[in-house]
Amino acid sequence: MTSTFKPITPLRQRMIDDMRIRKLSPKTQASYIRVVKRFASFLGRSPDTASIEDLRRYQLHLVDHGISPISLNATLTGLKFLFKTTLDRPELLTKMHAVHVPHKLPVVLSREEVARLLAAVDNLKHQTALSVAYGAGLRANEVVSLKVGDIDSQRMVLRIEQGKGSKDRYAMLSPVLLERLRAWWKFAHAQGKMRQGGWLFPGLDPIDPLSTRQLNRAIHAAAEAARIDKRVSMHTLRHNPE
Repeated sequence: MTSTFKPITPLRQRMIDDMRIRKLSPKTQASYIRVVKRFASFLGRSPDTASIEDLRRYQLHLVDHGISPISLNATLTGLKFLFKTTLDRPELLTKMHAVHVPHKLPVVLSREEVARLLAAVDNLKHQTALSVAYGAGLRANEVVSLKVGDIDSQRMVLRIEQGKGSKDRYAMLSPVLLERLRAWWKFAHAQGKMRQGGWLFPGLDPIDPLSTRQLNRAIHAAAEAARIDKRVSMHTLRHNPE
């Protein structure tokens, strides 16, 4: 049997090390590696042999194939890391330019629509998690990362560990939201679904947290059940005025 294992090239390993040194998130590291792999595939050779013209041709190639402004800028960011940080050749980027991203007004739900949306969720765990996203303005990954000990009912805050930018912060906890959390806590403990000091919203196995994918599925299903025509997402719920 022949092995399909491909060793990591010295260039990729150096880039990985550079990203680790700067403590980039695993998600960002994976994104940058994908960007460089796609560029190498386009180039047909190692990226460290690229010229200014090669990079310019690649940006034109991406534009001609209909890449979105957001995806194009993300690609440029990954390539900039490779050429500026890992290869120390910033001069190769002189012909590459970020593009303007059109600003769109966010989708906003009325209070009545939010009430209908939450009422349409038939799973108490999902309903409470979505209520936290709405009431405390949390991102999906921040909601699923909450632990029971993050609730501070004395100070009426939620502790958010390693949120955006890998920063800790506090979110305000309203009396209504606190009551929802207490109702969920009592239900989960009665059902044996929550470990002592564990995740506030555990997955099927209490050792693991609820996934953001499950949360996104829940909000989409609720929006459909509530017959809300707008494009609803966790981002919509988080940025909707309470």
